[in-house]
Amino acid sequence: QVQLVESGGGLVQAGGSLRLSCAASGRTFSTNPMGWFRQAPGKEREFVATINWSGDRTYYADSVKGRFTISRDNAKNMVLLQMTSLKPADTAVYYCAGSSKLGFPSASRISYEYWGQGTQVTVSS
Repeated sequence: QVQLVESGGGLVQAGGSLRLSCAASGRTFSTNPMGWFRQAPGKEREFVATINWSGDRTYYADSVKGRFTISRDNAKNMVLLQMTSLKPADTAVYYCAGSSKLGFPSASRISYEYWGQGTQVTVSS
């Protein structure tokens, strides 16, 4: 059974930082891209960042570019999201996503078949 488990969410003041982790089990994702998405109340789930299998190519939503950094540790089967200069608009449930089919990173949520349960990030003003 494939599982993605996120951790590291919490409450932080605007301008602060958080680091999210996603631990995968049940299969290795070391040869596939992985991604982070988020969903705010009343809104659709949106793309945040994605990374290729080797970790040397990353892509970000314009809203987080320059503030968030996605990385991965294939030896540990993990993907990370370092978030800095957080804003109240970043408040959402953050989800880790994985694919067994993708060869290249994708910003489309329908490209990923594995999802974590999400971790809440709340940024206060």
